[in-house]
Amino acid sequence: MIKKILLGMTLLMAMVSCTEDYTDWGNPQTNPQEEAVAFGNGSVAPVDVINLADVKTEKVKVASIVAPTSSDAAYTPNYKINFDGQSFDIDADGNMATAELTSYIVDKYGKRPTERDIDATLDAWVSNGATAVKMATSEKFQIKAIPEAPVIEEGYYLVGDMFTTDDVNGWTKEVAKAFNHSDKDVYEDPVFTVSFETTKADQYWKIIPKKNIDSGDIWAAGVVGPKVDGDDSMTGLLTNTEAKAGKIAKAGKYKLTINMMDYSYTLEEVNYDPFIYFIGSTDGWTNAEQKLALVDDAKGVYTGYLYCADPNGWGNQFKFQRVAGSWDNEINSGAFSTFSGAATSEGGNIGVNAGEGVYYFDVNLGEGTITATKVETMGIIGGFNNWASDAVMTWNAEEYCFEATNAGVTADGWKFRVNGGWDINLGGSLNNLTAGGDNLSVAGNTIKLYPTRKTSENIYCTVK
Repeated sequence: MIKKILLGMTLLMAMVSCTEDYTDWGNPQTNPQEEAVAFGNGSVAPVDVINLADVKTEKVKVASIVAPTSSDAAYTPNYKINFDGQSFDIDADGNMATAELTSYIVDKYGKRPTERDIDATLDAWVSNGATAVKMATSEKFQIKAIPEAPVIEEGYYLVGDMFTTDDVNGWTKEVAKAFNHSDKDVYEDPVFTVSFETTKADQYWKIIPKKNIDSGDIWAAGVVGPKVDGDDSMTGLLTNTEAKAGKIAKAGKYKLTINMMDYSYTLEEVNYDPFIYFIGSTDGWTNAEQKLALVDDAKGVYTGYLYCADPNGWGNQFKFQRVAGSWDNEINSGAFSTFSGAATSEGGNIGVNAGEGVYYFDVNLGEGTITATKVETMGIIGGFNNWASDAVMTWNAEEYCFEATNAGVTADGWKFRVNGGWDINLGGSLNNLTAGGDNLSVAGNTIKLYPTRKTSENIYCTVK
C-alpha cells in the first residue's frame, strides 16, 4: 500500500504546474476584469465589481474557473484563493464565503464603501486521502469589491428651533452647531456628539451633513433626521432619505450622540454646561472670553489652558461663569474643597500662586477639586528632532498664542507637550487639538498654538 501511495504522489508531482508569483502591493496589477488568466491548462477570469451591499447570500462569486486537468481522472481538485499571503476556500464555481471576503477587505482597507482592487491567485490541490499536492497556481488577477457600509459624511451640524432668536433663524448654516468627532476615519469611528441648550419646550431639529454646509445649500440631498415628523423619543433611528424633524419635548441642556454606522441617535439631558468661562484680573473682571471645556459630563470635569495675569495689581485671581457675562450661579472658591498645584483659595475668589503665565487646569465640579499646572515651557517634539528634546515656544500675550519660527516640523509626526513631559500633551487635528491626541502630520516652519479657547470652542494651531 505504501508503494502505491508513493507511486501515485510521484505521478502527481510530475504533472504539477505551479507559478509562485509575488504580489507587489505597491504596484498592483491592472488587468481588465474580463480578461482571463492562465490556470495550469485551464483559466480563471474575474467577475464584475462586487458590491457587497447587494450580496444577501453566504457565498459570493468572485471568479469564473475553467479547471486545470489531470491525467488521473480519479483526482478531483480542491481550490484555494489567495489574497496578500492569506488563503481562503473557494468552490469549483468560483464562490467564496461572503463573510471571509468582507472581513479581509475591512481588515486591510477599513469599512469605507470604496471600490477595492484585490490582487489574487488560485491554487488547485489534489489529494489521494493521505497526502495533498498543489496541482497548479493561476496567474495573478484582480477582484474588485465594495464593502457594505452606509453613507457617512465627514462631519455633521445641528440646526433647529432651539437656536432661533428674535434676530436669528436657527435653521440656517450661520448658526448651525458642529458635532464633535475624533480624528479617526468616520468609518472607523462613526460616532459624533454635540451639546446644546434649549430654553423652550417642543423644539424641532434636524442634522445637516458638512458637504451641504460647505456648498451653501443646507437642504440639498443628505439631510438626516428621524423617520417620523415630530418624534420626541430620546433614542431612535435616523434616515437620510426624506428625513423628518425630531422634537425635544422639554427645555434643558442636552447631548445628542449619533452613530452613523447604524444611523441611531441618543439624546441625554446633561447637568453641566459645555464650557465654563474664566473671568478675573487678567481682563479687569470685564471679559469672560477664555474658557474650559467639559470632558466628562457625568462628573462635571472641565480641562484646558488659561492665561492668568494681574496687570492692575489686584491679585492674580478669578472666578468661573456658567454663562459668559452672567454672575448667576457663578463658580467661586466655595465650589471646591481641594486646591492642588498652583491653584489657591482667595476668599471668594480662586487664585494661582506661580505668577503671570499660562496654566493648565483640571476642574472637577462633581468632586469639588481644582488643579492648576503652570506651563513653564510649551514644547514641540517629534520626528523632526528624533523625539529627543522640545523646541520651546514663546508666549505671545497679544494674540494669546504660543509661537515658534523655523521649527521645521515634518509630516512623520509631532506633538505639543508641557514642561518637557508627557503628562500634559496635545495632538490630533490642527483645528481641534485634544489631550493625548494622535501625532500631527503637517509640515511647516511657523507654528502658532491657541490653547485658551478665547476665539474658538476648540484648542487649535496653525502651521505655515
